[in-house]
Amino acid sequence: MKDLTDQILELIRRTSTDLPEDVEAALRAAYEREDEGSAARGALETILRNVALARENATPICQDTGTLLFYVHYPEGMSTRKLRRMIQEAVIRATERNYLRPNSVNAITGKNTGNNTGDEYYPAIHFEEVDADQPLVIDLMLKGGGCENVGAQYKLPDNRLGAGRDLEGVRKVVLDAVAQAQGRGCAPGVLGVAVGGDRGSSFLASKETLLTRIGEPNPDPTLEALEDTITEQANQLGIGPMGFGGKTTVLDTRIAGLHRLPASYFVSVSYMCWAYRRRKMIVDGDQVRYE
Repeated sequence: MKDLTDQILELIRRTSTDLPEDVEAALRAAYEREDEGSAARGALETILRNVALARENATPICQDTGTLLFYVHYPEGMSTRKLRRMIQEAVIRATERNYLRPNSVNAITGKNTGNNTGDEYYPAIHFEEVDADQPLVIDLMLKGGGCENVGAQYKLPDNRLGAGRDLEGVRKVVLDAVAQAQGRGCAPGVLGVAVGGDRGSSFLASKETLLTRIGEPNPDPTLEALEDTITEQANQLGIGPMGFGGKTTVLDTRIAGLHRLPASYFVSVSYMCWAYRRRKMIVDGDQVRYE
């Protein structure tokens, strides 16, 4: 099995320093929507300048380089143990080169490992096997602590919000999550939502929705309509970029529907900040490409 440590290191560098073009385009569109001279427009102007400088200098887009979330689709027969070691080594090298800030802190002792490794959950690596003739695909998302802190999970019905066990109830609780955040998740952000599942699978699926591009159609037209409604209504809350007020609080909403037990109806909301750092690495034979 070929050593892919250097290629994974490059994936980390690109993810940390080069914002995807669909995210940057959405931020530029948001900038144009805001009023001339407003605090919202000024915040977005600063964000866009920061994005350009980070790309030019190959430096992190944000000082919080976030939790590393790897999603690995590997061909049948490939060793996940070897892939895990390559990823861990690439993470260590990326930290040494300052593409990543040392973020891994032992929750019990308070000690920082200094290299972004720690245990089987940090960095987070999710493996899924595909057919042997398929390429190896590694998605990486860097999720900052600020946006992670304003994520939320609701159990329907929620009498406090008048939210029942239906899509109208889903709409109400997701908008409540945005209102409770009040820009603290570094708005404008993207909402990843999962409806159903258990508490664990629901949160996992809500993050996986964030691997898709902004504006990408949802295969379920009912959910796509709900996504559009939530984005529109979230932007009517007036929270705006960084909570300064304005027309753009949310850039996009992504929703996945899961099966559930009759007794449980969970809605999980994973909030992603404007520094929406995600990249993909595809290894097909000897060819490696990045998206």
